[in-house]
Amino acid sequence: MKGITADSTIQAFLDTGIDKIPSLIYSLIFFFVGLAIAKICRRIVSNILEKYTSGKGITNFIVYGVYISIIVVVVLNSLDMIGIKTTSVVTIVGAAGFSIGLAFKELLSNLASGFIILFFKPFEIGDYIQASDTNVEGTVADIQIFSTILKTPDNKTIIIPNFQITSNNIINYTHQNIRRIDFTFNVDYDTNVGVLKNIVQEIFDEDKRVLTDPKPLIGINSMGNKSMEFISRPWVKTEDYWNAYYELMEKIKEKFDENGIVLPQVNVVVKGK
Repeated sequence: MKGITADSTIQAFLDTGIDKIPSLIYSLIFFFVGLAIAKICRRIVSNILEKYTSGKGITNFIVYGVYISIIVVVVLNSLDMIGIKTTSVVTIVGAAGFSIGLAFKELLSNLASGFIILFFKPFEIGDYIQASDTNVEGTVADIQIFSTILKTPDNKTIIIPNFQITSNNIINYTHQNIRRIDFTFNVDYDTNVGVLKNIVQEIFDEDKRVLTDPKPLIGINSMGNKSMEFISRPWVKTEDYWNAYYELMEKIKEKFDENGIVLPQVNVVVKGK
């Protein structure tokens, strides 16, 4: 009796397996065709986005998302064709995803922040930025899904998790086409303000990098006990900022020396008992 039961069970299994062979073949064909379609769609989407978007990071992100979405649909339909209930698979994947989400909370935060950076574009590759609360700054070398890579002026590479960037204030120094240079210095009360302003204005007029619109601001900012605080604020193109800053500072110092304009110094007197 036991032998008959075993034989019938094996036979039933073989019959079922034979019945499933056509479905399995169709499922495999569907899977490989779907995989090929996913690769073709990835290539098409990539070509389209490269024409209409300037950010490489967002292009890669969207292409990857489209490709994975198609693969998921193909896999679920392939399983359904051989009789596996996809609702159960989705439930298992959902439960696993929830557990993974709890375990990788920080990683998902960086992923969400990557979405924000790629779609809202507070900065792009090539911009010079500073995360103000961390005092980390540099030129954006790459924007990835989980992190942003900066290159510092002294050629160091800094990898910052995206969440640290979006959760702090971001200063983008190169987002605007022009920037203002702020010069501040103290002069004696004996200084002729009119002469001083003419000297500084002449320096700005001779330097082609200094813009005439907006017009440079030159004048007294405040008056202290022993000196006046003088400010001069020329505008230059963003790419000229640092070279103009240092060279204009040197020219101002040279002209002050030539015209006898004294910058006050602190004298320390030590008295004996």
